[in-house]
Amino acid sequence: MVQILSFLQNEPTAFALCMGLLGLILGSFLNVVIHRLPKMMERDWRAQCAELAGAAPAGGAGERYDLFYPRSRCPHCDHAIPAWENIPVVSYLIQRGRCTACGQHISLRYPVVEVATAALLMTVAGHYGFGWQALGASVLSCALLALSAIDIDQQLLPDAITLPLLWLGIGFNLFGTYASLHDSVIGAMTGYLSLWLVYMAFKLATGKEGMGYGDFKLLALLGAWAGWQALPVIIILASLVGAVLGIALIVVKSRDRSVPIPFGPYLACAGWIALLWGHGITQAYLQWTMPG
Repeated sequence: MVQILSFLQNEPTAFALCMGLLGLILGSFLNVVIHRLPKMMERDWRAQCAELAGAAPAGGAGERYDLFYPRSRCPHCDHAIPAWENIPVVSYLIQRGRCTACGQHISLRYPVVEVATAALLMTVAGHYGFGWQALGASVLSCALLALSAIDIDQQLLPDAITLPLLWLGIGFNLFGTYASLHDSVIGAMTGYLSLWLVYMAFKLATGKEGMGYGDFKLLALLGAWAGWQALPVIIILASLVGAVLGIALIVVKSRDRSVPIPFGPYLACAGWIALLWGHGITQAYLQWTMPG
């Protein structure tokens, strides 16, 4: 094991390829998280409501349903998917994107998430090299990808992901991995409170809720990892991308302006960029605006 770790440390290309393969495997698991975690949350909410109302739990509420059980099945015909039909990307290509039992199309999202996870982890490996920074950034990358997909589908940013990752970011920065502990704690506080203040101001002015509390927690998470200095870059990047895509959806697809657009994916993308290149982006901006 020591020899393998030493080899990966001394061979950046081999390390990046290994991270890419790991990303494909983790991407397959992230597909499960994206699909099942919202359903698990809904089951918990229904069970809690039934308990408060003194009613019997809804049918099937007592059956085990989590990230590991039951086995993955085709959503069309309930065909149990064996291991050889669940090889990341390869199985999708061999089956031509169809279920082997019923022939129905399998969502393109599954291989896209797997390839995206591999690309993120390879980028992290190339940027940081072998070490704790790459490990932490890989965990964060997977979490942000899962949060983004869930928010797009359900407009939810589950506490089961955001809160542990927030504390994990502070834990990594106990040793100054990405930022000092001081900057990490202030980043978490400032990240949450800044969006909360915007939310309250918008609500007082319009009587409407402009964003969800999950967005506050997500920005707090990003501040805990990257430090408070990265927050302006994150907010500016997320706002610019969100504004451009939002206008594009309204103009091109005639999207109803009253339909909310999830902000989590933009925050997640901007936060990932800021963690890896935020300092360079800030320095380039300062040199451009204040060349003297």
